[in-house]
Amino acid sequence: MPTARPSSAPAPVAPSPEGHGHNALGEFLRACRDRLHPRDVGLPPGARRRAPGLRREEVAVLCGISPTWYTWIEQGRTRAVSADTLGALARGLRLSAAERAYLFELAARAQPASAPATDDEHLPSLNALVEAVRTPAYVLDRHWDAVAWNRPAAQLFEDWLGGGARRTAQEPARRNLLRYVFLDAGAPALIGDWDERARRLVAEYRADTASWRDDPVGQALVEELQWASPAFKAAWRSQAVLSREGGLRGFEHPRLGHREYEQFTLRVAQHPALKLIVLTPRTG
Repeated sequence: MPTARPSSAPAPVAPSPEGHGHNALGEFLRACRDRLHPRDVGLPPGARRRAPGLRREEVAVLCGISPTWYTWIEQGRTRAVSADTLGALARGLRLSAAERAYLFELAARAQPASAPATDDEHLPSLNALVEAVRTPAYVLDRHWDAVAWNRPAAQLFEDWLGGGARRTAQEPARRNLLRYVFLDAGAPALIGDWDERARRLVAEYRADTASWRDDPVGQALVEELQWASPAFKAAWRSQAVLSREGGLRGFEHPRLGHREYEQFTLRVAQHPALKLIVLTPRTG
């Protein structure tokens, strides 16, 4: 008699043919299961095992899901694996941060936020990194607060990173890029083609923070900007989504004059929520 399917689970699907869209997720889970032993996870060794590693039933117990549901996932009989289930699998199988990210990638799911926006113990090294860059460079965290920047960036963005004349002691300590672009009176004059750049910035922020849409700090920032800036409100409600791209950036600086840069956005490998933005002077 076949095992009953869990009432909350969707109907299973047939596994993909081997060699064409094969069950990469299941193969990865099986490999992680095989490398673990009962003693690694606090389970008794039990009877003699015919295969290395943990049994599927043991993994299911560790992950807090039903054995049938785990079996279907490993066998590729379902594609409806939620982010919560993936998180439980990562914890139960003792996955590293890189392995967890790979698991979510295989399942085509956005990884939910599970760590603070920045790790303060790494800020000194980030400061050293941006100080080594000779052109404007800064680091943004997941809320797009600048957490590190160099002197050329502070000179270019005086009222955002340099403590310009319009800054007051009552302003928040964190230097948020969206707050600067939409709420600072000098930003439209500095940023070339401000209307277009501002709209794109909101679309990029929406895409960049999709996996942290339930983050209370991010929600508060969006609510604040919708209340304070009609331009942000209109851009946010348009639901536009864009990848954060590089390209030409023009500025009209009150002291430095017209400046043009190529923008590059790089991820910090050990901290994927952090972005290093470098502006290189345009040549030719």
